[in-house]
Amino acid sequence: MESRLPTPPAPPSEKRDRHGGRVQSLSRAIAILRIVADARGGIALNAVARTAGLAPSTAHRLLTTLKHERLVQDDGHGLWRVGPDAFAIGSAFLRERNILDFARPVMQRLMRETGETVNLAVEVEGEALYLTQVECEQIMRAFSKPGTRVPMHSSAVGKALLAELPPQRVAAIVEQHGLAKITDRTITQRPALDADLEMVRKRGYAIDDAEHAVGLRCIAAAIRSGEGLPVAAVSVSAPAARVPDQRIPELGAAVRRAADEIAAASGRQG
Repeated sequence: MESRLPTPPAPPSEKRDRHGGRVQSLSRAIAILRIVADARGGIALNAVARTAGLAPSTAHRLLTTLKHERLVQDDGHGLWRVGPDAFAIGSAFLRERNILDFARPVMQRLMRETGETVNLAVEVEGEALYLTQVECEQIMRAFSKPGTRVPMHSSAVGKALLAELPPQRVAAIVEQHGLAKITDRTITQRPALDADLEMVRKRGYAIDDAEHAVGLRCIAAAIRSGEGLPVAAVSVSAPAARVPDQRIPELGAAVRRAADEIAAASGRQG
């Protein structure tokens, strides 16, 4: 009978999480990279450690490793910032979605037409990820930083994408992320969400009526591929005071035209 040697334990730095087989040190490093990326103007070591729930020595060791890989950088005054190779990796992601090249001119024109901020988002792992934004010139304006992820059920871009996805994919996203209450107006029940998505399909655009942020209204439309699947969504966002009910159809028609124009320009419509 063949004898087998026992499998040696993984080194401490490569121990795997019991849930999902994740490498703990890699998960921690990615978490730290996200913390640094979210901090405008840099972030101190102690703040990184506190946010990540790690000892300062552990956080420093991981930051140093990320620094060697040029994913973060130390400004020499105790603050950590995103490094150049993190930007290069992010740019590779955007290159894969070359829809940006076609979307930007249309987004700028939509901003001038509506006078409001315009956003472009895609679905990533069941969430809406903002890729880029064209800010309006209003003093009060909506702001969604590129790279920000938001729940799909509470955002206009998310609902525009959900409405075009196959039912089984929608069910999987809801099961994975739930329908958390973000504001008093957020849809938190599946039947209500299904009814809202059916309305999106009928009129061609989605509405976020202060469902993700109090006092903010957003109107979005999906950019469809030649097969009819959503590849992205374009939206207009503004304070609710500038988007009364009677203005919604006008903005909805504008984002629908913009979405179709982007799709046609990028060759995604058959």
